[in-house]
Amino acid sequence: MPKDAAPEVMPELNLETLFGVKGKIGVVTGAATGIGKMMAAAYIRNGAKRIYIASRKLDDLQRVAEQLSKLSPNSGSEPACVAIQADISSKAGCDALANEVKKRETELDILVNNAGLSWGAPMDDFPEDKGWDKTFHMNVKSQFYLTVALLPLLEKNKNNTRHASVVNIASTAAFVPTAESGLSAPGTGTWSYQPSKAASVHLTRTMASSLAERFVLVNCICPGVFPSRMTSYALSENRDALEGIQPTGRIGTAEDIGGLAVFLASRAASHIVGTATVVDGGNSIQFMPRL
Repeated sequence: MPKDAAPEVMPELNLETLFGVKGKIGVVTGAATGIGKMMAAAYIRNGAKRIYIASRKLDDLQRVAEQLSKLSPNSGSEPACVAIQADISSKAGCDALANEVKKRETELDILVNNAGLSWGAPMDDFPEDKGWDKTFHMNVKSQFYLTVALLPLLEKNKNNTRHASVVNIASTAAFVPTAESGLSAPGTGTWSYQPSKAASVHLTRTMASSLAERFVLVNCICPGVFPSRMTSYALSENRDALEGIQPTGRIGTAEDIGGLAVFLASRAASHIVGTATVVDGGNSIQFMPRL
């Protein structure tokens, strides 16, 4: 009879060992609102030592940082959430944010490239600068340049069971080629958003193949509809219809996105590389009609 392939003595498999993020340090961009705020909150609530949140509007950031710091179970005088004002739509902006983090930390465990934008306009009047260039700068280029700028901190003191986690936020729009839908105003389409999110997914796999051997594991989350500034128009105008076409009958919540973000940063995800996980309640596996 063959020997049991499982270990004779199992390693510790309790929840804290498998899914714990206690003591970790991270950066979440675009975290003043929406899913960025939700993910930062999940890390902090589960004992992360410090999470830096970054976006352009400092007043909003400082208010959210104070709010999220109160969620921390850790005791101590230092806040668990720290605001850094940043505009990462350019390489220079990414480098500037990375330099601010480097002033404060010598190593990093988590980077969530969440900042992004969309632009809606009629197909025959879609602007090149704001519609295409700005969208790709924020949704794709910033994910690359900020990761590269923070690599020295991310790879420090890591090994094949204690990894650094880079999470790129894409969208189900990467797979669903519908630019004109209930998520855009009538007569307009998000023509550049879908291609930019598809590029984010492929960038994730491209970077993952190079960085895994440095124990920096790059993965991607593809959310469906969650409450955010980007979806505020659709949710104010079409919320009942949007929820009505969801197989689960609802849009995404903080638990849905926060749980996955914590998982990818934990020991349980140390063998997961280059994935694109859809979090949309099953919406993208069905045909989405125009509302």
